[in-house]
Amino acid sequence: MDILRLFLGSILVIGVSGTPPNVNQPRSFFVFGDSLVDNGNNNFLVTYARADMPPYGIDTPSHRPSGRFSNGLNIPDIISEHLGSEPVLPYLSPDMTNEKLLNGANFASAGIGILNDTGVQFASVLRMSVQLAYFREYQERISGLIGASQAKELVNKALVLVSVGGNDFVNNYYLTPFSARRRQFALPNYVTLLISEYRKIMMTLYESGVRRAILLGSGPLGCAPAEIALHSSNGQCATELQAAADLFEPQLVKLVQEVNAQLGDHVFIAANTKLMHHNIITDPQAFGFENSNTACCGQGPFNGVGLCTPWSSLCENRDKFVFWDAFHPTERASRYIVEQMINGADEYMKPMNISTIMYLDSNM
Repeated sequence: MDILRLFLGSILVIGVSGTPPNVNQPRSFFVFGDSLVDNGNNNFLVTYARADMPPYGIDTPSHRPSGRFSNGLNIPDIISEHLGSEPVLPYLSPDMTNEKLLNGANFASAGIGILNDTGVQFASVLRMSVQLAYFREYQERISGLIGASQAKELVNKALVLVSVGGNDFVNNYYLTPFSARRRQFALPNYVTLLISEYRKIMMTLYESGVRRAILLGSGPLGCAPAEIALHSSNGQCATELQAAADLFEPQLVKLVQEVNAQLGDHVFIAANTKLMHHNIITDPQAFGFENSNTACCGQGPFNGVGLCTPWSSLCENRDKFVFWDAFHPTERASRYIVEQMINGADEYMKPMNISTIMYLDSNM
């Protein structure tokens, strides 16, 4: 084992066993991706992919929907708590004033994927190319506020979260039995295409100044109540969707390793969200949950049909459910996922967890 790996290993132990006192230093935070991390951009778009009606947001202080696909906070919000800063605003929000810009921005948009043809059924959404264009616009705005040099430093020192890939399966390849992409590619070849396109996104982020980015995996695609409702009669995870996740997740890890080696630094971190979900889905009672295959809010089998609406069936105790709606975790499940991202071992976060990132960066 070389000295660098030995050093990183010792730092990883620090990340797992406890966060050093100087880790939680506020830093800018940027979010890209889909509905798992969208905190309201789609509220400002003409789109069917929206979370702007009750009971979304029921467990927030205001008890009102904000555009988050959750009963409360979502993954970026909870990460912000650990960063010691307030949640970043959606970039399209009119409240995104000069002062708020310094905190970072959320560019995510529900329904999008790695590929531009993913989510076309939702009408107007911010595809990844648009999100990256807005990021360039953001940097121009911030340069005008604090100068080009400080703006570059702000982005270099920021933490970035990217959640993309799941929709390329559920809202593209597997959307219909005879989807265009399914006719065009066998599943392994489709995953190869996704990984190739993801590499381009990663390099664009790097060229834009990003130096620490966490990439969420596809998650437990077949275990979402929507997919169980479509493909399973006994409540078990849909095998075909799980097979897709089993192909995608390790290739994302390999991609991260290759790109980091090319760049000569640990710029990208792969978060195995499929594995993170595994424990609470397969043994929910061990983690204080009671149900892991039925959505808290929805309709139809397993509450997995359509979005959560005021007319949906709604569970009484959201903390007992892993899934809030047909695809998205409850706030409590999101907190469990973020805990793995903060302090999780190598099997969850490669090559390091967030505590380690913060420790290393605070000592630079």
